[in-house]
Amino acid sequence: MVIQVGEIAPEFTLSDQHGEELTLSELVAERPVALVFFPLAFSGICTGELCELRDNIAVFADSQVRLLGISVDSVYALRAWATQEDYEFSILSDFWPHGGVARDYGAFVEEAGIATRATVIIGAGRKVLASFETSPGEARDFGAYREAIAAL
Repeated sequence: MVIQVGEIAPEFTLSDQHGEELTLSELVAERPVALVFFPLAFSGICTGELCELRDNIAVFADSQVRLLGISVDSVYALRAWATQEDYEFSILSDFWPHGGVARDYGAFVEEAGIATRATVIIGAGRKVLASFETSPGEARDFGAYREAIAAL
């Protein structure tokens, strides 16, 4: 079960597709963060979902929410994918320990070794402000992002 509203999000530091280390507590001190867990770079549903986020980045920017993708892929795979798809937001590598952050957030599918499609919006003090997920093989509805951000 994915971490729930009101809980304190576990701290982490992960590298993005450019090798820059990002730490959750530092990020949320500046503004809310939307963590978007996804199974794998280059896969069909994940590419569709993140392209939809890319195309609607203004929804996040207008509300001062920093968008962060997160998967078990390596920094190198994420860099190639982000370049190919023109993603300008950070995509974090939860590669090692494999899926460690996804596990901490209740968003890891043990049998498959990947993250599930879960979204967690985190505010000041690492407090979870919104949390939603879909079943395996099911893309998230962008309306869920709009609704969660509008409630901030």
